[in-house]
Amino acid sequence: MRFDGIIFDFDGVLLESEWEGNRHLAGLLTDLGFEHSVEDALTHYVGLSGPAFIGAIEERIGQSLPPEFHSRRAEEDARVLAEGVAEVAGAVAFVRSLPVDWPKAVASSSSSHWVRTHLAHLGLADLFGDLVFSGKEHVTKGKPAPDLYWHAADALGIDIARAVILEDSPVGVRGAVASGANVIGLAAASHCLPGHAGRLRQLGVHQVAHSFEEVRAMIS
Repeated sequence: MRFDGIIFDFDGVLLESEWEGNRHLAGLLTDLGFEHSVEDALTHYVGLSGPAFIGAIEERIGQSLPPEFHSRRAEEDARVLAEGVAEVAGAVAFVRSLPVDWPKAVASSSSSHWVRTHLAHLGLADLFGDLVFSGKEHVTKGKPAPDLYWHAADALGIDIARAVILEDSPVGVRGAVASGANVIGLAAASHCLPGHAGRLRQLGVHQVAHSFEEVRAMIS
């Protein structure tokens, strides 16, 4: 391997949750009177979580979200956690093909409970163990700050400059590039619309992969 370890973003890199989540989000907002297409949701909200996510929606619609939005989102999250979401094509086989002793971690804006539950659904929980990190829980400043990636690299015991990060969203890519790591923009999931690779390159990514086969060639 060309690098000393690998750090994965999660939603949209290993899990097809960005497409599924934003499809539900667009439908919910439209039902509540704030018309959104799936493309609108993908363009404006991918990579955000917590107050930043809510703030972005409220800024776009020009008012506070009603309580029904939060209750229906919670119901959908509970359903998805119970039922699981599909992998990004090739993700599970790719992770399982990596050397067992090659340092690997997940660094996500989602909660560690969300990530761990879906890793279990995908059959990958054993390969990451305790090396699952959340921008909500493990650092003061989450993405797009680079802190979460630094935290993950420290936990892996590797120099961030010798790590490779797989990221799919502009928010995540900004932090990954700022961390000093080697960044591969991943445009393999269903939410990656035409022009997605170009957006990532504009943010400083030098390599963009459209499949995990391409990722393998880049890191070998």
